[in-house]
Order: sequence, then C-alpha cells, then structure tokens
Amino acid sequence: MKIIEVKTLEIPEIKVIRYNRFRDHRGFFAEHFRSSILFSSSEIDSLNSAKFLQANESFSKKGVIRGLHFQWNPYMGKLVKTISGHMVDMVLDIMRGSPNFGKIILYDMPQSNENDYGEWIWVPPGFAHGSFFLEESKIEYFCTGEYSPHCETGISPFTKEIDWSICDEKLKNKFYNICTDPIISGKDKNGPSLLEWVDNINSENFIYEKLKNKGLC
Repeated sequence: MKIIEVKTLEIPEIKVIRYNRFRDHRGFFAEHFRSSILFSSSEIDSLNSAKFLQANESFSKKGVIRGLHFQWNPYMGKLVKTISGHMVDMVLDIMRGSPNFGKIILYDMPQSNENDYGEWIWVPPGFAHGSFFLEESKIEYFCTGEYSPHCETGISPFTKEIDWSICDEKLKNKFYNICTDPIISGKDKNGPSLLEWVDNINSENFIYEKLKNKGLC
C-alpha cells in the first residue's frame, strides 16, 4: 500500500487517505489496505490502536440517504470507500464537550477507474456516519467493532439542530436536492434529533475528553 496523501477535513478527526493505483494498458492494480502501514501512520493517531473486526458492503440506488448511524459497547470506527458509483459521505460530531459538537461535514467520493488514486475516509468513534448517493453505488467499509444491535442508534439527517455551516455549499445543495424526494428508511428518517440524543443517558458514552484520552478519536 502506497499512501499518497492524508487529508484532514473541516472536522480534524476525520481523515481521507489517498492511496496509489498502478496503471498500465490493462487497467490498474491497487493495494488498498495493509495493516502495518495504516496502523502506524503518524498522521492518523486514532488508527494506531485500531483493529478491524467486521467488513460490510452495501448497494444503494440513486437518491438514497443512509444514516446517520453510530454505536457504543463496543465503539465502531469505520474506514469507508466507494467501489462503484458516486457517494457523498456525511459525518456528524456527536461528542458532548467537543468544539465541533453538532456540526456536520460532507465529502465527495465518486469512483472513477481513470483516477491514479483511490480513497478511504476514516470516521473514528464519536461521530455519526451516513451517506447519500448521486448514482447507483456500491460501497464497502471496515469496522473496528462488531455490530451490537442493543447499543446502536442514529440521528435523523433532517433534524433541525444540525449545524451545516462548515459544509461545502455545492454538496449541501446536492443533499437538499435529494431531500425533495429521498429514498430513506423509516428508522433513519424518524431517528432521534440531536437534542434528544443529548438527553439520552447513553450520550454519556460520547464525552469528548474521555474519547480523546482513550485515543479513540
């Protein structure tokens, strides 16, 4: 695995890892994961102690919105990439006491076989994660915790308390366009608001200083 660049996004705990593709007349080859490289990167401290325990793949139709999801006991960090199509990734800070609490960012992740690179986005524990899709798309993600149905929930992406002020305006407008006729599960659409989450006793699992001190975010 050859890492070309590690980008820090508007919320600094969120990283984009760009890796090299080796192209020739046949197409390309890419080693997109090697634990000894990813888990020792000085630019991604929260990956240094991570172990991936589960891998997921999903297919979404154009106009689908998924999320915003998170879990605790165990915590679940996610390393996500687009296999085909066009995903826009969504990350919301849900950590009480965080300087970016309630803020959401969007990152554009279209897949093109013509690029000399591929990308992962790293979403550590402490954040709610989701995506929306501008084309039929397939994505995959590695998880640092196994799915725990009794310790997971989500924030509705439509909740009014979300702060969109640091989002890319063009991507935000694309989200609003999809919202005119979204394809979304009832669970995601009617999920808790940000204020309801703060009032939930389980939000005590997401205290900014505690997660920072544990090296989880």
